[in-house]
Amino acid sequence: MSELSNSRVGVIGAGTMGHGIAQVCALGGYDVALFDPMPGAVDRALARIGENLDKGVERGKVAAADAAGARGRLRAAGTLRDAVADAGLMIEAVPEAMELKERIFHEADEAAPADAILASNTSSLSVSRIAAATGRPERVVGLHFFNPVHVMKLLVVVRGRATSQASVNASLAFAGRIGKEPIVVTDTPGFASSRLGVVLGLEAMRMVEEEVASPHDIDRAMELGYNHPLGPLKLTDVVGLDVRLGIAEYLHGELGGEQYRPPEILRRMVAEGRLGKKSGRGFYDWEEK
Repeated sequence: MSELSNSRVGVIGAGTMGHGIAQVCALGGYDVALFDPMPGAVDRALARIGENLDKGVERGKVAAADAAGARGRLRAAGTLRDAVADAGLMIEAVPEAMELKERIFHEADEAAPADAILASNTSSLSVSRIAAATGRPERVVGLHFFNPVHVMKLLVVVRGRATSQASVNASLAFAGRIGKEPIVVTDTPGFASSRLGVVLGLEAMRMVEEEVASPHDIDRAMELGYNHPLGPLKLTDVVGLDVRLGIAEYLHGELGGEQYRPPEILRRMVAEGRLGKKSGRGFYDWEEK
């Protein structure tokens, strides 16, 4: 199986997903450069990674030596160019806005080594279109991680229209090194996991609208009856209602179908600023937790 050209990873975006991706890469033995243009974002991300590692050691899930090694392999990058200049892999983890991702990939294509793989953590956008912003579409893949990254085992490897088999193979080897279980999907709107997950989440919201049951009881039905670790409404709160709305609108526009049409309750809650865990309130009140 092919490998990355070197063991250095540049992670672009230090938010909820980016800091988790940086953490698992560092624990997997990669030297990680983390960049985010927002002032203070990288410092906050490194602090969260440190907290996660400490908790992992306390719970016996991470060896103290491994945690110390991971800390030593993490660094803050001052610019995107600095983050990817010597990387064998770039992973972009910024908001789901195509124009933003295209700009990042164009800049990374110019700055990264010619043999580096450029990956997007997108959960639904076209990897092929993102790849078209570069001069190396054969070396562009989707690497869709799940939140929380350091807990969830799945990694979806998305093959764009021009993605080479060597790039897919290297991505699979990377997944194994960071302890993830990969699946390979083709580049279709929403891929596999997002299409299924969004439909489940939107239907749960419609059930709340129709007063079928409370958010808590709807979630417990899926947790206890189907062994889901988180119910669809609590998961929506964790992901962000604004993020779910954007994905639903994109999938509805691309695929049609009433199952992807965002329900009114989702639009209303986003307009009210009830975005889930990050705002303190969504389907649940997180300020009390």
